[in-house]
Amino acid sequence: MTRRAFLGLLAALTLPRAVRGDEPAWESLADDERRLLAPLAGDWNAMPAERRERLRRGAARWSRMTPEQRARAQRRLAQWRSLPQERRERIRARFRRLRDASPAERRRIRRRYEWFRSLPPERRRELRERWRRMTPEERERFRREPAE
Repeated sequence: MTRRAFLGLLAALTLPRAVRGDEPAWESLADDERRLLAPLAGDWNAMPAERRERLRRGAARWSRMTPEQRARAQRRLAQWRSLPQERRERIRARFRRLRDASPAERRRIRRRYEWFRSLPPERRRELRERWRRMTPEERERFRREPAE
């Protein structure tokens, strides 16, 4: 084997499984992973490697949860599933905007959120109602105002 071929083989073998895309096959999962991921068994090997890896991380996280944490996660998932599809899409879009924002913009948003959460419930209701009545232009100006 040439030095170049050997280095290529070595590089391929040392790449993370998710990057290589060949693992983890259903058969290579640990018993506890297969038990947790059993509903996905039929589709597992056809899934993109990134999704399989993400699901494995989720299964590992689930395994580490206390019974109370699991119950809370199940309640939140049920709550999420009960939302209308349009609302879930709006939430996903908001999440993507936050994820893609600059660190400075994320800090600004967090500060604004913390300020809002610190307000008394009645004041928060007033601000929500005011927000509902605003035009898109007014909302944009409001977003840019510093927190009171």
